[in-house]
Amino acid sequence: MSHGNASGSSVGILLAGLLAPGVAHAAGGGIEVVPDPFWLAVLVVLFALLIWPVNRLIFTPLFRVLDERSSRIDGARARAAETESEAESVLARYEAEVARVRAEAGGERRGALDGARSEEQQLARQARGEAEAQLDRARQEIAAALEDARRGLRPGAEDLAREAAQRILGRELA
Repeated sequence: MSHGNASGSSVGILLAGLLAPGVAHAAGGGIEVVPDPFWLAVLVVLFALLIWPVNRLIFTPLFRVLDERSSRIDGARARAAETESEAESVLARYEAEVARVRAEAGGERRGALDGARSEEQQLARQARGEAEAQLDRARQEIAAALEDARRGLRPGAEDLAREAAQRILGRELA
């Protein structure tokens, strides 16, 4: 147990030393901008060690959420296309049936023909109304799902990006 505490405290000391600002030394009237090779190597190693946890804790879940959102949107689009196809099929069957009834009713009285025509118009309006209502509902579901996904992901993505940048840079962002 004490070995883990000593290791943890040495890592803490190492991180504190890395994060503490160094004193700029004048070199020939200017500031020396070339980093110390030892500290550069330490920073590269720390960066390499942080890549895996950041990927596992931030990027993998984020990409999973984006993929799920995309599949939900694709599913909603497929359902909308299926609904539209069903509506067209119903309308086509209806129109075919109306044509058959017209052919049979050709010899009947004019009054029966007028009644059939008014019924045809009413059923066509109803079928079109139902088809349009189904299409509108499907479009609204798609738009709502897309908006929910955008609203749900935007704050989380910004927070995750800020936290990742802070962890990588090792300081608070303004």
